[in-house]
Amino acid sequence: MTQTTTSQTGELTRPERLDRLRFSRKHFKLLTGSGVGWALDAMDVGLISFILAILIKQWGMSPTQGSVIASAGFLGMAIGASVGGLLADRIGRRTVFALTLVVYGVATGVSALTPAPSETIGVWTAVLILSGLRLIVGLGLGAELPVASTLVSEFSPARIRGRIIVLLEAFWALGWVAAAVIAYFLVPASEAGWRWAFALGAGPALYAIVIRRGLPESVRFLERRGRTEEAEQVVRSFEADQGVEPVSSPPAQESPPPKISALFNFEFRGRTIALWLVWFGVNFAYYGAFIWMPTLLVQAGFPLVRSFGFTLIITLAQIPGYAVSAFLIEKWGRRATLATFLLGSAASAIAFGLSTSEAAVLIAGCSLSFFNLGAWGALYAVTPEIYPTTMRGTGSGGSAAFGRLASIIAPLVVPVLAVRGGLPLVFIVLSGAFAMATVAAMLLPEWRGRQLEET
Repeated sequence: MTQTTTSQTGELTRPERLDRLRFSRKHFKLLTGSGVGWALDAMDVGLISFILAILIKQWGMSPTQGSVIASAGFLGMAIGASVGGLLADRIGRRTVFALTLVVYGVATGVSALTPAPSETIGVWTAVLILSGLRLIVGLGLGAELPVASTLVSEFSPARIRGRIIVLLEAFWALGWVAAAVIAYFLVPASEAGWRWAFALGAGPALYAIVIRRGLPESVRFLERRGRTEEAEQVVRSFEADQGVEPVSSPPAQESPPPKISALFNFEFRGRTIALWLVWFGVNFAYYGAFIWMPTLLVQAGFPLVRSFGFTLIITLAQIPGYAVSAFLIEKWGRRATLATFLLGSAASAIAFGLSTSEAAVLIAGCSLSFFNLGAWGALYAVTPEIYPTTMRGTGSGGSAAFGRLASIIAPLVVPVLAVRGGLPLVFIVLSGAFAMATVAAMLLPEWRGRQLEET
């Protein structure tokens, strides 16, 4: 049950007033508005995995050159996550969310114009140009994801907050499915198919206008920055939407934005280390598997288009993974749900690496997709909850940034592992990363049904 601390005068803090509300159409608008941005993110990340498989053939790239392109995007995501989290605690969640959509939308669109290798442009030159653009794309992507989950988390009623964040994360599956569909029908259709795929990725730049105008700013952020009247207007709009009578709220205490070093003070050090280990393990295993999956399947002997078709089917299994995670997270709690899905991911990774038939590849791949993305949903629910308002953006961004270091390493390591031991070695190593994350997840605090901390 949601805990509130109504004062003797009948006052409720503004966050408590939000927590007492039901899920309404304004919550739905916030969820879907943020979720569409999330889906566009996923579409962009998903497209590059398919585009790499095409460019390795068209450009005559080596696996190392493909790894450079993939890792450049993740380097940008690491930088963007840390900077975006800090900015979210300084200039606002909604503002940073909209800005990041513009950055990566424009850079993705420009990527469609990357010159192909020719007599005047060598392969490495083309690779470095695309890598530079992917770095910029990553800056926007990395900053957007933790900021969006923080914004939605701070509006969600405590009793269903975890479920709402998992549903937000489920939009990732929709975006990845869209990427798989685009890749299957568009990318192999012509030599310029990958350019059209990148051009479609420019949509987020336009969607940023909707975000900036249609979504509210976090009430908790507004209060901490001394913008009390704006915070009251936002709360009253949610109350009016449900016909709930407003009550008076005590004065909110302003707080200066924190330094990232605050994540390692005595109170937060343990949870920060555990959370960062989970993020590192999940990022390493997820991006090691899914960025290279189309290419690895081709190397294992499957035709390119068939490889894309398999990846599309495997991607569809993400959707029920999110649905089950969303159900369990308010039944079992955050820790148990996250650890269970991580353990399932570890077992599925081993099964995938040892698969030799088409049926086994599809079954193990779908199982990996189901458990892995259910774990992602639980992780995004946990992350903003365990830090107070003053450092929630910084904490979410910091953990995401550390995780992105693993997503930089994984695309570089996987081709080396594939050469040395094929799919079995690749997925045994990825399973080990999931196992480490499972242990770390059990050390996180449980926040089911509790109000978010303010200070």
